[in-house]
Amino acid sequence: MTHDVRDFQTEVLERSRTVPVLVDFWAEWCGPCRILGPTLERLAASAGGRWVLAKLNTEEFPDVAMQYGIRSIPNVKLFIDGKAVNEFVGALPEPAIVEWLKKAIPAKKIAEVETAQALLESLQFQKAQKLLEPVVNGDPGNHQASALLAKALFLDDPERAVKVVEGIEADSDYHDLAEAIRIFYDLKERIARNALPEGPARERYIEAGKDLLKGEFGAALAELIEVVREDRYYDDDGARKVCIGIFKYLGEEHPTTLKYRKEFNRALFS
Repeated sequence: MTHDVRDFQTEVLERSRTVPVLVDFWAEWCGPCRILGPTLERLAASAGGRWVLAKLNTEEFPDVAMQYGIRSIPNVKLFIDGKAVNEFVGALPEPAIVEWLKKAIPAKKIAEVETAQALLESLQFQKAQKLLEPVVNGDPGNHQASALLAKALFLDDPERAVKVVEGIEADSDYHDLAEAIRIFYDLKERIARNALPEGPARERYIEAGKDLLKGEFGAALAELIEVVREDRYYDDDGARKVCIGIFKYLGEEHPTTLKYRKEFNRALFS
């Protein structure tokens, strides 16, 4: 696929009104440009249409280069709605470019995600799911939408929920919510297999897990806090981890989190 720009107005400015356009300002004589170019082309091919690449030879279009203040190449500018909104200069390594793109490219369907987040704060899971599924299908790299969809799915379809957050790791802003989903799923599976360790807190811990899986978060927290008091390190400090997971799942300002946070902290340090 060719990315060479012949008509900047049409191929960059007008096109950027429908999809972000990443413009690589380069020249044949520029050694770093020859290093950066294939990396950008590879990333564009795997972007799934979330953004597109345009390559502009500054020797052929010096007026455009001058218009956008190109003094050193390679220079990469991101155009959205007909305007240059972000840039980097130099042949960055691929991981650095990937991180730059994550921050620079706006997530699709921001309004839908924000509405879904508000629905989830009031535990309206099915309504949020309907909003989030098309967002995630169209933009699988949107970690916010994926984590929120997993939250919406967990009580009814925990297997699917944990798959949705597979790619969300520690470097993501949504890792805490994704990790909560994974902790809940692991507890569910071990309860089903009768695989929890023996100990005086075992039955209370199982009941807390069952309450959690029914969406009875207050009851689950009350039981888990008692487990923390009775046997803090049962199941490798499991009660503490599940409590923190519930707080992350509900949100720090949720009434249930606010009700049990102080009691949890007292149990930890009593």
